[in-house]
This record gives sequence, C-alpha cells and structure tokens, in this order.
Amino acid sequence: MASPAGRARSVRARDARWRGALAVLEEMRHRPGVTRADVARRLALSTGSATEITARLRELALLSETPAAATGRGRPTTVLHSHPDGPVVIAVDLRQEDWRCAVAEIDGRPRVSEEGRHGSRHPAKVVAAVGEAVRRVHDRLGGRVRAVAVAAAAAVRHGAVVQSATLGWDAVDLTGLAPAPNLPLLVGNDATLAGAAEARYGAAAGAGTALHVTIEVGVGGTLVVDGLPIEGATGAGGEFGHLPLGDPALRCPCGARGCWDLAVDGRAIARHLGEPPPRDPRSYAQAALVRAEEDAAVRSAVGRAASGFGRGIAGLINALDPGIVTLGGFAEPLRAAAAEEFATALTDGLMRFRRADPPPVVAATLGDDGALHGAAAIALDRVLTEEGLDAWAADHTG
Repeated sequence: MASPAGRARSVRARDARWRGALAVLEEMRHRPGVTRADVARRLALSTGSATEITARLRELALLSETPAAATGRGRPTTVLHSHPDGPVVIAVDLRQEDWRCAVAEIDGRPRVSEEGRHGSRHPAKVVAAVGEAVRRVHDRLGGRVRAVAVAAAAAVRHGAVVQSATLGWDAVDLTGLAPAPNLPLLVGNDATLAGAAEARYGAAAGAGTALHVTIEVGVGGTLVVDGLPIEGATGAGGEFGHLPLGDPALRCPCGARGCWDLAVDGRAIARHLGEPPPRDPRSYAQAALVRAEEDAAVRSAVGRAASGFGRGIAGLINALDPGIVTLGGFAEPLRAAAAEEFATALTDGLMRFRRADPPPVVAATLGDDGALHGAAAIALDRVLTEEGLDAWAADHTG
C-alpha cells in the first residue's frame, strides 16, 4: 500500500500532467474557432509546448485540428475543434410545457437531439418520457457520454428538485434520468443555469457582477459574481418570482401570497383581461403580444404586466447592485412590447442616486437555449477536471 507521502506525490504528478491540457481545452471551450497559435499566445506557451499538448490531446480524442486560413507571412497554424469521437455530455431542459434533450461536445454548444411536449405533467410520466430520450442518446453514443445535467423549472436544493410551482410538483426524484449508474447526474434550476451561461458566453461575459432575470411561467434568475451564480446556503437561491412584489390577495401555487410571479407573466395578462387562468401561461403571453398590436385592452394588460416587471427589476438593482442586467425568456419581449411602461416603472423604483447611471438592461443573447447551455456547462465542469481526464484516458486507451 502506498504511503500518504507517495499518494500525495502521485496526485501532484497527475495534476501537473493535465494542467496544460486543461488550460488548452478551456480556451477551446470558451473561444470557438480558436487557433493553436492564439492559445499558445494567451497561455504563454512555447510553440513546441503547444504542439506537444495538442498532439497528446489528439491521441486521446480530446480535440482535432484543421488548417487555419493563411493570414500573413507567419507560420501556419491550426484551428482547434472538438474531436468527433471525444467525450460528450447530455443536457436536458425540463420546462413547464415541454422538454428538450441535447448533446454537447467539449466546445460546450448543446445540439438538440430530441424534444417533446408533456402529455401529462405527472412526475412519473415526465421522468419516464425524458428518461427514454436520454437512454436513446446514451445507447447511440455509449462510453463517450460522461455526465448528464438537467435544467429544471423548479426549486432545487442540494442538487434535488424540492418544488415546482409551474409544474405542480413537490419533491420529485430525477434519478431515473441517469441512463447508467456510474454516470454523474447534475440537477440545477433552469434560470440559475441560464444566468450562469449568459455570464460565461453571452451578453454578460466579462462582467464582474451580473443579474439575470427571465420570465417563463413566473420569474426566475440569479446573481452571478465572477462567473459563479450565488445559489444560497442550500442551492435554492434565485427564486425572484416569489418575492412579495405582487398582490397580497393572490395565493401563488408555491403556497405564498403576493408573489411577483403572478404580476408579470401570462396569468397576470389574463387576469387583467378578465379571462380564465391559461393552462400554458408562456404560450398565452406570447400570443397576447400579437393580440396587443390590434386590441387596446390587451395592450393595456401587457403594459400593466411590463410595469410590474420594471418595478421589480428596480428593486433587485437596489438590493443587489449588479453591473449589468440580462433579460431572458419572455422578459425581453415583454419589455419591448411596453417599453414606456417598463422604463417608467424602472426609473421610479430606483433609488435617486442610481438614476443618473443605472446598470444597462439588455437582452440575453443565448435566448431559449440559455438553460441548455448552462446545463452543458456544469456537466463539462465535472468532466474537464484532472479526475475526469484521467478516467477518459483510461477508458480510451483501454
């Protein structure tokens, strides 16, 4: 049996073995289309070291290279890509009305493989339907699949779904989505993951402190600081929609009264119009924006929802002091459809010292794919570690 000192030396040797490789893979992941010369320059690697590392990564099917277009008299270089036989992760976006299952290579870009609408929102039926899709992907890709991550429209604590007001769930076991017992299954809140992805790859990239807010069925989001979402003590932070910014006479499906959720989404628009609560508030809200172009009553209802949304954004800015605010899902179309009402409510809600220089409020650039990008990111974070590459190398060479 190895001594503690021997084991420590072994760990240090392993870490040194993979340190340069991980740095190259991270450059490729965060800068699609990057060249080997650019990577060497950014990481302060010699030409020989960069060539040696990329050659080793090619042998392990961790990247591939193609000739880069000539740009001058310098030495020719190559563009780094994910290897066609390399590791992948499965990312699942589990929403109120539907689900999507995607595959992401090391470049982190999810490509949807299967999708469907919920025939029933009963947890067992949803998990069964999505689990079958995940297993089909796993059967096709086999050992290339290294992790599965789920972005759920639900409150998540300690990596498990504890409640989903939008789906009508309490605690639900999602372990049935893991296609094999040895594969890591990671679960996160969809809005939190979308915000983390927006800070890495989207409109908030490079911002030290970014606030992401999205409207689907209700409001979700996260505060991201230095690329990491602030999730709270148990991982259930970011439930912005359940701040008491709405009508205290209204009971939210979450159990609380006066939730902001009920003041800004399709349920709010329907209530202002005297229409019954929609089964699918997300689709209803999108249709309402079209109706608003020709119907003054619908236009007024949309304006009231946008005003309630702007007022809440002001409160979050006052409380959290972000450098930028990104809007995902239905949030940006709602703001655009009633820009004056949103802007007035936002300005009125800001503390006086903030009004001269408020943080920019911009559309998220990842759109409806934000949660999938976030799920892929946390799965790849698990794979692209010393331990993850050790396991891949052992499986690949074996």
